[in-house]
Amino acid sequence: MTIDAQLSAVGIVAADMAATLAFYRRLGLDIPADADTAPHAEVTLPGGLRLLFDTEDTVRSFHPGWSPVAGAGRIGLAFAVADAAAVDALYADLVGAGYHGELAPFDAFWGQRYATVQDPDGNGVDLFAPLPG
Repeated sequence: MTIDAQLSAVGIVAADMAATLAFYRRLGLDIPADADTAPHAEVTLPGGLRLLFDTEDTVRSFHPGWSPVAGAGRIGLAFAVADAAAVDALYADLVGAGYHGELAPFDAFWGQRYATVQDPDGNGVDLFAPLPG
């Protein structure tokens, strides 16, 4: 039996909804300010994929035994930007705002300027752009 499934959403469980949403707003996502106090928020990305945010209490409301994974996050998100200078500038902005820089910008062997910053919940968020030529 083959079932045709289509990825529709990626969910992030936030320890502090306001802090998590502030991080993703700095990446350019249009998330309403009133979502900071909501138990659930979501944003539809170009192409229709949704990014969902739920508080820990929301997840526990339907999964009472749930607890956060210890250690580093288990998902990675990647945000494309215009060029190498934009990778450097966005990384500097996020780290300057107090977010943990996991990998400082570097020229990757696969032809991209690449960096990783952790969101407030420890998930790796990659920033990348193609290198010229």
